Amino acid sequence: MSTEPVLALTGVSLVRDGRTILDRIDWRVAPGQRWIVLGPNGSGKTSLCRLAGLYLHPTKGDVDVLGKRLGRTDVRELRTRLGMTSQALADMLRPGLQAVDLVLTGRNAALAPYWHQYDAADRERAADLLARFGCAGLARARYATLSAGERQRVLLARALMADPPLLLLDEPAAGLDLAGREQLVAMLAGVAADRATAAIVLVTHHVDEIPRGFTHVLMLADGKVAAQGPISDTLTAESLSQCFGLRLALDRRDGRWMAWGE
Repeated sequence: MSTEPVLALTGVSLVRDGRTILDRIDWRVAPGQRWIVLGPNGSGKTSLCRLAGLYLHPTKGDVDVLGKRLGRTDVRELRTRLGMTSQALADMLRPGLQAVDLVLTGRNAALAPYWHQYDAADRERAADLLARFGCAGLARARYATLSAGERQRVLLARALMADPPLLLLDEPAAGLDLAGREQLVAMLAGVAADRATAAIVLVTHHVDEIPRGFTHVLMLADGKVAAQGPISDTLTAESLSQCFGLRLALDRRDGRWMAWGE
């Protein structure tokens, strides 16, 4: 496996309307790593994910994705090599699409299946991915009719359609009930354990949404890096308390994290 980073941010700052959203971020994601991006609301997590997904340009610094520098490459072509889920992306998808067609669009990072050709192998892969995430019976269901949990599983299948070397998941469990969250977290743990998945970045602000098998954490506060490194060493009660500005206790049981205020 290559040791070259699949994602590298160097001195990255993002300013919008005079407000600094990200401030001098340095971060590297290597193949095989599973990163959690953790921090409170407004800390810059989603903006960081949008930079990595080539939907934003930094005000300062360099963003390199799969060896290509943002600003010097065709982002439309490069996006076809990324897998991504986010609420912003979900809002752009056509509600009348059937689940299987929505998954197919992940092959070309498209929003609808009408502009590309898909063969039998593509359709078989889409069906296999839906089955992998418990959605085999929903292949012909329209996206608008799916529950929140079903939508997230279909979007995860879409993100994996092209076997991406980098998977970006922006708060995939947001808005799910307890059962839906736990089902999705278990599925994400399975994705993390799959060596065919090259690298993963998962954004969250809840430690109990961290699936088993994630190896690293980047903690953001006020747009700055509060801490980063191997999750077992970096995610502590002290670092979590500093990141969220509240005294917190932290525990880990059977590979899952939990936190509460003291």
